[in-house]
Amino acid sequence: MTVLRHSVTVLAVEPGRFHELLRVFLDFAESTRGRGAEILLENGQPVADVRLVKGRHLRPGARYELSEAGATDRVALLVREWRRDDAIVLEQLLVSDDLTVRMSLRLRSPDRPRLVEAEGRMQGQEGSGTLHRGSGKARLDLAAWWAATELAPGAPSVARAPATARLKHRLGQARLHLRPQRADDGRWHVDVALTVRGRWLLRPVAAFVLMVAGCPVRLGFRSAVEQAAVEWNRAIGGLLALGPEDLRAELARQAAERPSDEPTDAPAS
Repeated sequence: MTVLRHSVTVLAVEPGRFHELLRVFLDFAESTRGRGAEILLENGQPVADVRLVKGRHLRPGARYELSEAGATDRVALLVREWRRDDAIVLEQLLVSDDLTVRMSLRLRSPDRPRLVEAEGRMQGQEGSGTLHRGSGKARLDLAAWWAATELAPGAPSVARAPATARLKHRLGQARLHLRPQRADDGRWHVDVALTVRGRWLLRPVAAFVLMVAGCPVRLGFRSAVEQAAVEWNRAIGGLLALGPEDLRAELARQAAERPSDEPTDAPAS
């Protein structure tokens, strides 16, 4: 078994602000409407690259196809549940030439969010073997996360991680734990721990590989955590800078935006 650990400091999102942002996203989604296969914004402009192919918009059973210019992968989004007072459950299906990935996301009590759960499974196409199969689960207890971030800076870290993930593969399994603390400057100091182990007879092999490649693996892990922190700060910083109306306008702009066509070379004279 190998344990990789690294800590980063990131921008904080307080509960009230998180609830406000989530409410804007959900209200914006519910402000759209279906017209045939099209999804229309409040101003009547169609949402780009999204088609409703089955069911009623934002109702259980609704199925959407997402497309992007030049992409060969097929992406579908299914609504399993959409109840603001209970749960929102979405499922995404991606089918490429050599891989199928199915993921589901469940948000408990969307109007007063308390728990986020995700689950996924990947499988190679027929004949690709078991190495192309794997599954994973993730869980974020929002109440426990807020409680941990409300502790005074320097207080002992919580024993039970509010955010966890588990990945399983034929060659091994990994567990990820995130524990936040309040930093002196008000940001979040997040401890990230990854436990990796081989499965059954493969455990000695996995241990040997991790021992030999220990330094590159640890450096790669730290780099990945640092990059995730950079991306979080960039995304959250942008969101926190917007008021509700500005955020809603930005969502509308992005929803209607289509990728610009590739420029073509001018014909030779």
